[in-house]
Amino acid sequence: MKQYIEERAIDIANYIIEANATVRQTAKKFGISKSTVHKDVTERLTLINPSLAMKARKVLDVNKSERHIRGGLATKEKYMSLTQNTKSSIY
Repeated sequence: MKQYIEERAIDIANYIIEANATVRQTAKKFGISKSTVHKDVTERLTLINPSLAMKARKVLDVNKSERHIRGGLATKEKYMSLTQNTKSSIY
């Protein structure tokens, strides 16, 4: 494996752990795709640093288990905003 890929995988894992970041947030921060983030953490990092991979994986698993809640809150905010804009234009 190339050196820069190994370094990126370690940097990604450290960011996920420190920032409690999601795959999407991490991908945006590093300018790479979500699938690359996932592959770096689940496959590549396991070969490089298994203990770091486990820590990052725990954070991603928690985020995955909570994503339906975050999605529901985002949808609620969206429609609350639309309702408020509609009310203000009526009056």
